[in-house]
This record gives sequence, structure tokens and C-alpha cells, in this order.
Amino acid sequence: MKGIVYKSTGSWYSVKSEDGEFYDCRIKGKFRIKGIKSTNPIAVGDHVQFELETTNDVTTGVIDIIETRKNYIVRKSVNLSKQVHIIASNIDVVFLLVTIDNPVTTTSFIDRFLVTAEAYGIKTVLVFNKVDTFSEEALDEQLYLQYIYSQIGYECLRVSAMTGKGIEEVKERMKGNVSMFSGHSGVGKSTLINAIEPGLNLKTAEISQQHQQGQHTTTFAEMFDLSFDAQIIDTPGIRGFGIVDMEPQEVGDYFPEFFALKDQCKFNNCLHREEPQCAVKDALDDDLLAWSRYKSYIQILDGEDENYRTDVYKDGRNQDE
Repeated sequence: MKGIVYKSTGSWYSVKSEDGEFYDCRIKGKFRIKGIKSTNPIAVGDHVQFELETTNDVTTGVIDIIETRKNYIVRKSVNLSKQVHIIASNIDVVFLLVTIDNPVTTTSFIDRFLVTAEAYGIKTVLVFNKVDTFSEEALDEQLYLQYIYSQIGYECLRVSAMTGKGIEEVKERMKGNVSMFSGHSGVGKSTLINAIEPGLNLKTAEISQQHQQGQHTTTFAEMFDLSFDAQIIDTPGIRGFGIVDMEPQEVGDYFPEFFALKDQCKFNNCLHREEPQCAVKDALDDDLLAWSRYKSYIQILDGEDENYRTDVYKDGRNQDE
């Protein structure tokens, strides 16, 4: 039988078969996907083949084949630095939820996520959430960020799950697609999904006032069928986002605005650091590129995976190097 993995709880997987039935499945033996050192061999969104077996009148499935993935998105495993965790696979579009405060989504985090999505060929839409709560200063920041990312070519939406602003635009981009919502804990993923499809009743939680970070309400990635010809993968909030297995020479290729200038650099292997006649550095000096993006790029090159909460955005606006 063939089906799609809708939920993973570690050792068991909920698989929706082609006939629309859900089966609890486990994996046959040890799966090791070639070339991926992953803590989870099967991810939500995977297309699998499985066989049914009945024990004591209970029918379960055994997954024996994972079909080739169109794409997938990963992050470093929390405890095992050499391994990665596959967040989800076979995604058509990912919506990255960004909040200006309560909690803060830094440009460092946004850029790491975008680089990973670019590397795995996944279209990303930036969703600036909670716009109904913005102070004048927060609105200024949000519009500035929207300007930066829309100039690069990323679609940006302004949304409020509480007032309904922007909900229809999000739904329009979800139709006919498998979408994934991602972002820090507390950016309002579950609230937004509930606004898009009220019948789901996903759990939501208040922001921790002490740390201004969200409480984890989603513990496992899970896919849902929606009423308007769409599927969504809800994911646990991500505190940090480490870049996985990327050579220094290729990092710049996943910054579209750097890649566009690459052939104008004197050296074809230019890292855009100290090299002479670097088109990226020249564009920075002419204020044609965002300093916050360049700082994120340097952090990734330097392997500074712990700087998740450093706000390079505020540095970048007052940059006079």
C-alpha cells in the first residue's frame, strides 16, 4: 500500500493511505537514507509504501519503502551536533512567521532559515504576524524588513490572526499546495492556522513574560488536510537554526542578491570578505545591499551557530563601515 506520513511521534507514524484511511505504522528494521545522517529516518510529508499486519485483532502497518523526496528541510539536531533532524519533506511552500517583538525574530534567524530553504529548493513566503499589536517603532522596523526582503525577491505578507488581516492572502497561496508553517515558539503559528481553518482547534499558549519567548505548544510535526484543497504541516517552534553541511564557497549562492553579483567579482571563488574587486562589497558600500544580510552571511561562514538571539538588524541599520 502507498501513503503519506501525516504525523511522527518518534517510533510510530500515522500514515494516510491512497484510499483515505489512516494507519499507525512503524518502520521495518533500520532505515538509513543514503547521504543523510538524520535522527529521524522518516519525516512528515514522506511518501511511503507499507504492508498491513494484524496482531490480536489490531491492524498496523510496517513501512518498508520511502519514496524519493522532492525536497526536505532540516536543522541541526539539538543534542547531536553531527546529525540533522528532518523537519518535513515534499513541501511546496513554507511560510516563515516573523514577529518584531513578543517574541523578537532576528534577521540572523530569518536569513539562516532562508539559506536552508534556498539550498533545498523550497519557496519561502515571509509572514509578518501580529501587525495589529505594533507600536509606531515596531511598524517602522517591520516595513523596513519587508523592504529588505521584497527587494531580494521574497514575497512578504502582513497578517493578524486576531483581526483576520491578510488571512485570505495566505489561504490563496496555500490552495493546491502542501504548506509548512515555521518560526520561533510564540510567533503565533497555531493561532494563525486556527484562523485559517477554525475547525482544527490547535492548542495555543501565551508568551512567557519572563523570557519573551513562546511556550512550545506543538511537540511533533503534523500534517492536516484543510477544507479549501490544501494541506498544512504544523511544526514545533524553533529556538535556533543551525546551518547544516554547507561549504563556504556555496553559502553566498543561497543569498540571491549576492549570487546575482557573483560573476562581477574578480575571483570566481570570491567569498566576499577581503578579496579585491568584490562586487558584493562594492554594492554594500553603495548601500545597494542590506548590511544585516551581509552580517548573517559572515556569521554563517564563521560557523557562529550560537548567535541566534543576536539582533544584527539593529546593528545593520546604523552601519557606517
